[in-house]
Amino acid sequence: MNAMNFATLEGGKATVDAAALQALSAQIRGTVLREGDAAYDEVRGIWNGMIDRRPGLIACCVGTSDVVTAVNFARENGLLVSVRGGGHNIAGSAVCEGGLMIDLSLMKSVRVDVAAKRAWVGPGATLADVDRETQAFGLAVPTGINSTTGIAGLTLGGGFGWITRKFGLTIDNLVSADVVTADGKLLRASQSENPDLFWALRGGGGNFGVVTAFEFQLHQLGPQVLSGLVVHPFADAGKVLSEYRLALETAPDELTCWVVMRQAPPLPFLPAEWHGKEVLVLAMCYCGDIQAGEKETRKLRAIG
Repeated sequence: MNAMNFATLEGGKATVDAAALQALSAQIRGTVLREGDAAYDEVRGIWNGMIDRRPGLIACCVGTSDVVTAVNFARENGLLVSVRGGGHNIAGSAVCEGGLMIDLSLMKSVRVDVAAKRAWVGPGATLADVDRETQAFGLAVPTGINSTTGIAGLTLGGGFGWITRKFGLTIDNLVSADVVTADGKLLRASQSENPDLFWALRGGGGNFGVVTAFEFQLHQLGPQVLSGLVVHPFADAGKVLSEYRLALETAPDELTCWVVMRQAPPLPFLPAEWHGKEVLVLAMCYCGDIQAGEKETRKLRAIG
């Protein structure tokens, strides 16, 4: 491996010699990728396909020690750094141009303690990974909307989703986090340990360190919930929204109903003549007893 030039935090360039690059590859249990390697383009690709940045190196971490090694390497060489969890952020912050990308997508374990109603989740896990493991035991943590979203970015940004009205934001259910800070130290952040860091992590974004594990409080829910869509012509939006507002004034916390305005996709339950037309959709979820949910959604389903 030859010496390489990297982008720095200050917007300049830094040269890292071959010995340092070889040492990084030797110390990491995962893989270090550079442009031209077989997996490079796949790993740098994220949900927003319009982002086409090329990191100088990608450190594909498989454990906390790999993260510490990558952070130390970046700090010692003054490199620009980005961190990828699920890679779902629309701005593409997971990928930097010319710096070191720390890829956590392989760190996606989810461990559930049913008795304690706790889950320990790796930073590379998606919402689908979390739901699949927790719902096996009829438990849930409030997350987001799309199953492909990464749990790390969602949590560090706050986390609002289908069951938030009943159980709070994702950060309201964060019990602790393991964080590698810029000096390469591994800290536990919770209400009792490093509380200032814990406060910052709970919705303050991902700039306080690299989280290598999340501990969440779980809630009894599922594995079946009542949910569904009611689709209206966009021309009826005024009437529908007026009735929607009135109906939600008395809705219980168990009921979430969002308004979606879009062109109707070619879904099998929509008549073909609706496909591609502008529609207003009431998207509902009731996190409680199914029969109670049928009753509580009656007003919304009757709109129009």
